[in-house]
Amino acid sequence: MGSDARVGEERRRPELEELRRRMAAIPARGAAPSARPAHAPELRRESLAVPAALAELLPKGGVVKGSVVAYRGARSLLAGLLAAVTEAGGHAAVVGMPRFGLLAAAEMGAELARVAVIPDPGPDPLEIAAVLLDGLDLVVLGLADRAVAPARSRVLAARARSGGATLVVADGHWPDPALRLESRVTGYAGLGAGRGRLRSLCLDVDVRAKAGPARRGRIDLCPTAGRVEWVARERVDRVEEPITADGAAS
Repeated sequence: MGSDARVGEERRRPELEELRRRMAAIPARGAAPSARPAHAPELRRESLAVPAALAELLPKGGVVKGSVVAYRGARSLLAGLLAAVTEAGGHAAVVGMPRFGLLAAAEMGAELARVAVIPDPGPDPLEIAAVLLDGLDLVVLGLADRAVAPARSRVLAARARSGGATLVVADGHWPDPALRLESRVTGYAGLGAGRGRLRSLCLDVDVRAKAGPARRGRIDLCPTAGRVEWVARERVDRVEEPITADGAAS
């Protein structure tokens, strides 16, 4: 290891120790669960809380705790995940995404006091994510188009699995995730000629698991009484094309 690398490691060590102390101070999962909001979907014990409209598209109706999800697309879906997890009493973090829209998450019901934000994790964001996985329910990690080596990804996947935390890696290349999600904004309603009020935003969502057919569906995000609600369209397509090793359709 070169002298510059050693100096950098020494400088990061106090930050990492402080982060570990903060993780240790978070109540253990399940020690004092908060009451579930009346409108929140009932999910299996082993599943992460997600918006009900998204759950309809996911294998077995949820994201398995302790798994790794690779994500690309609109930040609105990630904001919805943060909202569902923290509103249900969980803790979450957003790492390496300095422009993440916390206001959008709050409008979806997120408890921002339960969200840690680390916009600049330094040269090794995976190390920061590994520490956070020890104490949180959800860690959203922005990779900025980085590729993660298989050996490193296996270590973090094992860390997530052992701690029961879910890792969502966004905008990067992660080998062999448990689930791949992609979303894109396909329309708006309520805007016209530079004026008007946004009534809804439409997301097309593509879900690809390791086994089984891919699923596609459409979700509307609708502002209602000061809160953004997720509304699933009636039709959900089950796409039968085979999935290749990297998760793409052949």
